[in-house]
Amino acid sequence: MPALRHEIAHVGHVELLTPEPEQSLDFFVRVLGLTENGSDGDSVYLRTWDDYEHHSLKLTASATSGVGRTGMRAASAEALNRRVAAIEERGLGIGWTDGDPGIGPAYVFRDPDGHEMELYWESEWYQPPEQLRPALKNQAQAYPARGVCVRRLDHVNYLAADAATNGQFICDVLGGRVTEQIMLDTGVISGQWTHFAQKSYDLVYTNDWTHSSGRLHHIAFATDTREDILRAADIALDHGVFIETGPHKHAIQQTFFLYVYEPGGNRIELCNPTARLIFAPDWQPLTWTEAERAKGQAWGLKTIETFHTHGTPPVGER
Repeated sequence: MPALRHEIAHVGHVELLTPEPEQSLDFFVRVLGLTENGSDGDSVYLRTWDDYEHHSLKLTASATSGVGRTGMRAASAEALNRRVAAIEERGLGIGWTDGDPGIGPAYVFRDPDGHEMELYWESEWYQPPEQLRPALKNQAQAYPARGVCVRRLDHVNYLAADAATNGQFICDVLGGRVTEQIMLDTGVISGQWTHFAQKSYDLVYTNDWTHSSGRLHHIAFATDTREDILRAADIALDHGVFIETGPHKHAIQQTFFLYVYEPGGNRIELCNPTARLIFAPDWQPLTWTEAERAKGQAWGLKTIETFHTHGTPPVGER
């Protein structure tokens, strides 16, 4: 496995589609603790409290649920141009756009499964209004003290017809690296976790059991501590939010987790993966076997059936 190219700095933001825009907005603001930072047409821009950029989440009203465009910031203007050339060589480019508020020109493309993505370099650093100004100057905005208070957008997990093909695209074209993966007894790679920097994963692909393309498994927001995940379960309970599974600990990546459904039907993970970073320049993918995954999560909790069947949009609605 080649070393990281460090051409992509990080996942900057993700667009989530919802058929219940008012209820979804209330969920992200009141339950998760995100802050509104503008709107445009059917979209509202939201940010986590320690994100340095304009927004972490673009919430867009839509006829159905699912993931829209995922934005990644390049490491430099030169890196952006190199990655655009590599994407165009694969024939997956769509073209340049002026970009959403807070970012400069963005190059839009699709992964092999059809998920829409964009790369950009120019970014407007967030300047909080007086009421959100933090006491510590190295913090993006004041701690909201509202709901779960998620700190940052952590990762996106896509469903795909072929996880390995898409994971290979992330490595070959975007310069990422596989940190962990699942291999079935048949030799099929059913899931791959990829990263761009020291964080152990940024984009994940898992095989869609419905053999559909372009669907979402979940987006994840990170909290400060594992205790925040436990408190998040109580907050979800108090607000009538459906808890799918957790709190518990994944075996893969060792992430402490809670999975809930937001009102639009999209799965949201609240996670605390911050203790696990990868510094090794010669890291080799860790492969989990089918038998190892059958043991369930880290402490023996079996993976629930809906984890393999629920994705957005529902099959047939895309």
